[in-house]
Amino acid sequence: MSTAHLRRGTAEALLADGTTVTLGPLGPQDREAVLALHTDRMSEESRRLRFFGVSRTAPLLAADRLCGEPRSGLLSLGAWVGDELIGEADCEIPEDRPETAELALAVADEWHRRGAATLLLEHLVHAARGRGVRVFEADTLAGNRGVHKVFADLGLPVHRRLDQAEVRVRVPLDESDEHYRAAVDERGRRADVASLGALLRPGSVAVVGVSRRAGSVGHAVLERIRRGGFTGPVWAVNPHAAEIDGEPAYPSVAALPAVPDLAVLAVPAPVVADAAEECGRAGVRALVVLASGLGAGEARQLMHACRRHSMRLVGPNSLGSAQTDPDVCLDAEFGGAFPLPGTAGVAVQSGGVGIALLKRLAWLGIGVSSFVSLGDKYDVSGNDLLQWWESDGRTDLALLHLESFGSPRAFARTARRVTRKLPVLTVDAGRSPAGRRGAASHTAAAATPTVVREALFRQAGITATRSIGELVEAAALLHTQPLPAPRGAVAVVSNAGGIGILAADACADAGLLLPELPADLQKLLPRGASAHNPVDTTAAVGPAELARCLEALEHSRAVDALLVCLVPTALTTDPDHDPVRALLEGPGRRRIPVAAVLLDQEVPVRYLNGADGNRLPVYADTASAARALAHARDRARWLAEPAGREADAHGCDVKTARSLVSGFLATSPGGGWLDPVGTADLLESYGLPLTTSVWARDEHSAVVAAQALRRLGYEGKVVVKAYWAGQVHKSAAGAVRVDLRADSEVRAAYREFVEAFGARLAGAVVQPMAAPGVELLAGVVQDRVFGPLVILGMGGTATDVLDDRAARLAPLTERDLTGMVTELRGAPVLLGRDGMPPVDLAAVRSVLSRLSRLATDLPELAEADLNPVIAGPTGAVCVDARVRLEPRPSFDPYLRRLRRPAVAEEM
Repeated sequence: MSTAHLRRGTAEALLADGTTVTLGPLGPQDREAVLALHTDRMSEESRRLRFFGVSRTAPLLAADRLCGEPRSGLLSLGAWVGDELIGEADCEIPEDRPETAELALAVADEWHRRGAATLLLEHLVHAARGRGVRVFEADTLAGNRGVHKVFADLGLPVHRRLDQAEVRVRVPLDESDEHYRAAVDERGRRADVASLGALLRPGSVAVVGVSRRAGSVGHAVLERIRRGGFTGPVWAVNPHAAEIDGEPAYPSVAALPAVPDLAVLAVPAPVVADAAEECGRAGVRALVVLASGLGAGEARQLMHACRRHSMRLVGPNSLGSAQTDPDVCLDAEFGGAFPLPGTAGVAVQSGGVGIALLKRLAWLGIGVSSFVSLGDKYDVSGNDLLQWWESDGRTDLALLHLESFGSPRAFARTARRVTRKLPVLTVDAGRSPAGRRGAASHTAAAATPTVVREALFRQAGITATRSIGELVEAAALLHTQPLPAPRGAVAVVSNAGGIGILAADACADAGLLLPELPADLQKLLPRGASAHNPVDTTAAVGPAELARCLEALEHSRAVDALLVCLVPTALTTDPDHDPVRALLEGPGRRRIPVAAVLLDQEVPVRYLNGADGNRLPVYADTASAARALAHARDRARWLAEPAGREADAHGCDVKTARSLVSGFLATSPGGGWLDPVGTADLLESYGLPLTTSVWARDEHSAVVAAQALRRLGYEGKVVVKAYWAGQVHKSAAGAVRVDLRADSEVRAAYREFVEAFGARLAGAVVQPMAAPGVELLAGVVQDRVFGPLVILGMGGTATDVLDDRAARLAPLTERDLTGMVTELRGAPVLLGRDGMPPVDLAAVRSVLSRLSRLATDLPELAEADLNPVIAGPTGAVCVDARVRLEPRPSFDPYLRRLRRPAVAEEM
């Protein structure tokens, strides 16, 4: 096993060619490896460029400097492939200039131009930022073109100053540099796609563990590959058989005539890791593991083999994979029929769901570009496949069934980019309200698994459905019809009034609009027909009349989609009078989407195929058709809006906030709730509008605080709120007294608290009564998997009863800020109604953007609950807040690294 895998603080990532490297800090145990890097793996010219001359002692000095006893002023990272150190990057942080670090870099010659230097720099940038470094500086030779290209391509601003043959390079490490983030994402995409080539476009395949017994899993996979017409060589590996089905079998992977790109492991779980190690040593680049039930130790060994030997892994517990590209034509799975060739990418975690989905797509006539059964998803995930489909030149529709997310923030960024190019549909599996149980704040109570997932899907533009049936119904429309306009206005046209009304109700339930239609439509319809929406053509309508009606509606600009509902009548038995002909003989591809409902149809959805090749989705139920149109409308709306930049929050004092957090956690290592003073200090450091609050530790202090507020100009009444450690909801505990004007009322309130809460009472907060306004809930909660979730809702003591909330994953964009306000059911109250002025929406947006920035900057912020935030015409102010901190490591969601499944972690 590689010593790199035994290091603490390591991460694995992909080079530009798809090779897996392990990155981690250098230590005394690495001295010989560092020395070998600079002497054996670098040419004399490379050493000259690195050390500004040829010196025998320079490599020794470098090894001593990098691998001596740990120093606070040195950050050093090494990159290993297997046991070989292929490169290092380090920076020295001087005591007198702690925000500037001197950078050095070295990569073995054979690993040049493969992205090793850039990857090392990305990880060093992350580590240096965590130490407070804001600028890298480096001296380079003017002729060192390689290192200058690395700096130029990094994505950060680079400043150069030439001094004779040397160049002084200065690189500011701006944490909010969107250009750098985009460059990192693009490098990650290219590396990911390169690493998947052996899996999804292999030139040769081996099936390991093939039995001679027909019906066994390995035998079935081998047979399907051969019968499916795979274009490359296929080999069977079985140490106990010389041939299988008349073809040679080999005793081991090492004995094969050539190294296969892909190996399908059909061996029992206890020997999977050994088989993977054998494949890795032979040079295999991708594995599909079919076995299930691996123990934790077996899982770790499997993952170590894959990472050590740069193999991408599908599974375990996988059904297999299939690619219909005619240049590949690989059917390496043991599910149902080989998918029809086409342009839909399909990835599922559940093999049973995959079989059912492929059958439905095949019956419908939607072909597949590639199918992957992810299984337990130790390595290859939905995020990887989205990037492959984005780049493969064939896929124009992505269908996902994901039960879990290993790297949801990376998935969200990828999906947000991919959905701009092609529809991405998913089944929202694993919905549960269990997240509400035991929540200690209104914000945490709102952050259920369903809310978090819905926020991810909404922000990424993913079409989320509730079932496989709904997924296929939406895909049927999105795959063949143009998108409607974002407005989502639908004309319902039926040959029977009853079905038209049902369709209109279904559209309303799906949030679609039914506008008034042009008055001249009436003259195109039979006598007795109604031209109001829903249109009732009556059973007397013929194909020609219906076709003219649909054409008129399409070109009227009054509607964005057509929903045509037809029922069988005595007249429709005559082929010349069957209105379905109007659907088949209309124009090839309409300007707006058309969905049809045929009530006598026995299957949920199918296509009607026109003579010109146009395919029209036909549903058996009005609700299904309306839902499909609503999904198309939602996608149109998402595409119509600009991508949006990250919401700005000026004037945040990050340094003070981090000092407050570290100070609290130093005295409370397990974390906990901040007291009122700490809460106010933290929120104020980010410019969050907390009302004036005075802390009082006893009755006399409370009276003095009320008097002080009056002297500050607060002439009205005050509020006194009791506080004790571990307090949850103040109002429910009877810990709030309002409308207090006289000193005697303040004294009486404090005495009531002493009597009610006794020794646990720590003191009270005295505040001025807030001006009237709309009470809102604003908060953020850190999800351990998805990251910070920002929530806005109608607030006050009834917030849980109202259950009117919007949620987005941080960091928020300007688009998110607008959407969170407008999608609340209570939005009309905020926008002004019944003579009431609108609230200051800019102030509400500012609260949300600052909460987003706070949670993004401080991973230790477990939750913050601002309730209520009172919004009025001239601003917004928070009158009560609670903040909980807990120790958590810093996490950079943009840092390139391969996901480590929990089951495969070192124990």
